[in-house]
Parts: sequence; structure tokens; C-alpha cells
Amino acid sequence: MNEPAADSPAQSTEKAYLEQLQNKPFLTRMGGYVSLSGPGWLQSAITLGGGSLSGSLYLGVLAGFGLMWLQPLAMIMGIIMLSAIAYVSLSTGERPFHAINKHVNPVLGWGWAIASMMANFVWCMPQFALGTAAIQQNLMPGVFGEGAMDPFISKVIIVAIMFVCTGIVIWFYDSGGRGIQIFEMVLKLMVGLVVICFFGVVFKMTISGDGLDWGAIFAGFIPDFSLLSRPSDQFSELLAASGEHAQFWSDFIVKNQQQVMITAAATAVGINMTFLLPYSMLRKGWNQAYRELAIFDLAFGLFIPFMLATSCVVIAAASQFHATPAPGFLGEVDASGQPIVPAKNLVGSYNGLVESRLKSELGEEKYSELAADPEALAAAKENLPEADKTLAAMLVTRDAFNLADSLKALTGPIFSQYIFGVGVLGMAVSTIVILMLINGFVFCEIFNLPHTGTYHRIGCFLAGISGAMGPFIWSGEAKLWLAVPTSMFGMVLLPIAYITFYLMFNSKSLMGKYRPQGIKLVIWNVLMGLAVALAAFGSFWSIKSSPYPTFGFSVLGAFVALAVIVQLIRKPEPPTPDDRDALETVAQP
Repeated sequence: MNEPAADSPAQSTEKAYLEQLQNKPFLTRMGGYVSLSGPGWLQSAITLGGGSLSGSLYLGVLAGFGLMWLQPLAMIMGIIMLSAIAYVSLSTGERPFHAINKHVNPVLGWGWAIASMMANFVWCMPQFALGTAAIQQNLMPGVFGEGAMDPFISKVIIVAIMFVCTGIVIWFYDSGGRGIQIFEMVLKLMVGLVVICFFGVVFKMTISGDGLDWGAIFAGFIPDFSLLSRPSDQFSELLAASGEHAQFWSDFIVKNQQQVMITAAATAVGINMTFLLPYSMLRKGWNQAYRELAIFDLAFGLFIPFMLATSCVVIAAASQFHATPAPGFLGEVDASGQPIVPAKNLVGSYNGLVESRLKSELGEEKYSELAADPEALAAAKENLPEADKTLAAMLVTRDAFNLADSLKALTGPIFSQYIFGVGVLGMAVSTIVILMLINGFVFCEIFNLPHTGTYHRIGCFLAGISGAMGPFIWSGEAKLWLAVPTSMFGMVLLPIAYITFYLMFNSKSLMGKYRPQGIKLVIWNVLMGLAVALAAFGSFWSIKSSPYPTFGFSVLGAFVALAVIVQLIRKPEPPTPDDRDALETVAQP
């Protein structure tokens, strides 16, 4: 066990306050913890990013209110595992990466660290792309939007501003002491801003027009696992009308539903979030006295903001897009009788869907012959049955900015463009900051360097540089959809962390006298086992749904085999004095 470092005056004051709270009623204790919360809000800042936004958006598009339950359930499972790693870290005072290598398995330790760093680099890219799009399309289209400035120069300027701003916030954190307090205050404000923006949009929708069906919304929080294998009921009539081609559309909807469900689950708690929590708590000087506060912090600072923000996005997307054709593809006209022009970023998606539908009917060879004649292909697409064209218009790949445009008539431009745009930008920037922060921790751990100063900042800015390339690399028509494959990649890695924490929690050599006993240990293991099982299922499904499942399963199998081999040949850690004391205590009658 590590010897605890001497407390600073501020920490001594906090501990005295915590001791006073211990004898207070439950609600009084919870209220007292509010002012001390911090690391949980950092978790909110990373989880409320482009991945959560895209997952929420597409859950609403594909399943309406039917999957309102998915993200809160995934977050509860994540909080169970985060609470476990917090308990281990605060009880032992050991840095988790070294504790895993020493007491559990170095393959799992290095796998956890490397996977977290990979996730930081990959996930940072869509955040920069999302923030850039929010400024170009929602907040300052007259300055940076299409036609106002050269697109490349526009991106360079916006990315540079975002990079400098996030770098300044990171600098505050690395200054320590007061800087960490300022850093946490900024992140709390950003998370609060995100929640207020999306909550405001839904409130405006509730009091506008016909309002929202809150009965159906609340019913959506009741789990319905059948949506893993069937389309939403709202598609039934059109699927029946498509006749012999219903299976094509049904398979397409189910496949995308599965991908989005995995995305939503993976972005609730990503593998890099599991790296952030213990190190941010240890950096603040938290120890055994803070364990109940840590669990409260995760509920108050992470679960509540996450549930409010993501639920609001699902509600908005479902009310505007679910089983609703995108305007302009079915010959609609506006109030003056003029044909409605479809959104430019949806045209490619619509054409791709109708062409895939033709290909499924004609076969690869005949479709290739048809595609060689553009006029014949256009005629074939136009002559598709109305049900097929309607389904294609319903299933185009929208993004957050299509949602903002669709809300204009209902909520007005202030809510639909500016408040919604600020929420999206806040999501992107806060997530970039935390991804950079995590990468600094990972970088220092891998190279066994101090977690402060130049070394930590180098690690932070490496992730920022990787992310800054996002708007230039990812320039698809629906940038938000790029977070879906990114999140599926993260889901593949998540079980590495969960299984590692499960083994850490049960390690006698690591936990010693702090390892729970009796019914408490049983409860912890049942809850953690459930979280591990769900993460493993999500990982399996992600690999199975990928373009290269054989390669994915081979890599996973090789990793597991290496971990087993190392476990068999390594020498077990001898029990610590604390562990022997605990065993003797348990053995006493």
C-alpha cells in the first residue's frame, strides 16, 4: 500500500467537513456534498460530446421514443464500474495503471492504457468537426458559412480558435491548486450550459404548436429489448406497402438501429473515461474519507446532466424526424406552390438508399448495366414505388443541423439555431478539453513521468493536434454520423477496462483490509458482473457488425490468449500486511 501524502490545509478542512457530515441524515449529507463535487462533472464534460449527441439523435430518428431507456441504463452500468474503480483508488491510494500491472495482469494494464490513448486520438477528431460545423452552420454562418469565406480557410481559423481556447483551459488545470478549481468551475459551467440549451429547446417545443406527447415519452423509459431485432412500429404500414422489398428496408433499419444502440451505450461511459476518474480524484488529494462523496459525485455530476441532455436530444429528434420523410424528395411544394429543395447534405444519402434498393432487386450485374446509363438510372429511381421512396426519405442520414433547421417553424430561430448551436458547440469544446486532459494522464503513466507541468501538457496537446485534423479528414455530408463507427470502436475496447476493474476490486493483494466482505462483496460482484456482461455483449456485437469481423475476433482472441499466458507464468504478489490483517480478522469467530 502507498503511504498517504500529508494533507494540505484545504484538504484538512475538507476532511473535517466530511467527518461532520458522516453523522448527519442522508439528505443533509447529500446536500453537503454538492459544493465538494468535481471529478463527476469532468466525466459529464467528456460524455456529453459528439458521440452522445449522434447516438441520441439517431435513436430518436430510428426508434422514436422507444429507446429512451437505453442511455440511462448504459450510464447506470458505467457508474457501477466507475464507482468500483473510485473505491479501489481512494482506498489504496495507488495509481491504477501500476496497480493493475503489479496485482492483476500487465497485459490488461497496458491494454487499458493503450486503448484509452487510441480512443482519445480517435474521439477527438469528430469533436473538432462538430464544433466547426456548429459555428459555420448555426452560430456564425454569415462569417464562416458557405459562400462567406473559402471553406478551407474558414476551417483553419475555427480550428485554431478552438485549439487555443481548449489549450488555455488545460493550462489552468496544470497550474495546480487554484488552477484546478478554475478548470472545474469552467467545466461545470459548460456542462450546465449544454443541459440548459437542450432543455430549453424541449421546453419551447412543449409549449409550441401541438406540444409533445409526454405519455409516450415516459413510456419510452421502460426497456424494450425487442428493438434489437425489429423496426419501430411506426414503420410497419410503409414496410407492408413495400411488399416483397419489405425485408430490404427492415434489415437496413435493424442494422442501423443496432449500430446506434451500440453507439449510445459506448458513449455513455467510454474506456478513456475510466482512465480519467481515478487520476482526477487522486490529483485532487481525495482518499478513503471521500469514497461516499465520490459515488454521490458520479450521480449528481454525471448521471443527472447526461440523462437530461441526451433525453432532450432524443425527444427533439424523435418528434421531428421519426418516420417522417425529409422534405423535398417526394415532390412537396411550399406555401407559394414552389417545389421544396431538399437539404444538400441529405441528397447523397437519399440517392444511396434508393440505389441500394434497386441493386437488391436487380442484382449486382444488372444494376451495373443500368448505372452505366445515367438517364436510365434516374428513370428507374423515379419509377420506384412510392413506399420505397418514402422510406428512403425517412431514413436519410440527418445531422444535428438538420434538426436545428426543422425546429425553426416550431421554436423560432433563437432556439433552433443559436441556443441549439451553443449547446452543440459546448458539447464539442468540453469534450475536447477532457480528452486532452485524459491523454496527458495516459502519456505520463505510459512513460512513468510526473503528472504535472511540461510532460502532462505534451500528452494533452498530442490529442489536441490529432483532433484538429478532424474537420479536414472527416468532411462527409453528415459529419455527426462519423461518431457512430468511432463509438463502435470504443465499445470493442470497453470490456478491457471493465474486466480489469472487476479483477482489481477482488484482488486481496491490492485491496487488503479495504476489500469488502460478506454480502457487500456479493452485491458489488453481482452489479459489476452485470456491467461486464453487457459491455462484453456490446463488444461482441460491434465486432460482428464491423466490415472485418474475422480480423476483429482474431485480434481479440490474441489479446485474451496473451493475458492468460502472462497470468500463468507471472509470480503472484504476496499478501500485504494490510491483507494479512484483514484475513485474520475475517477468520476470527
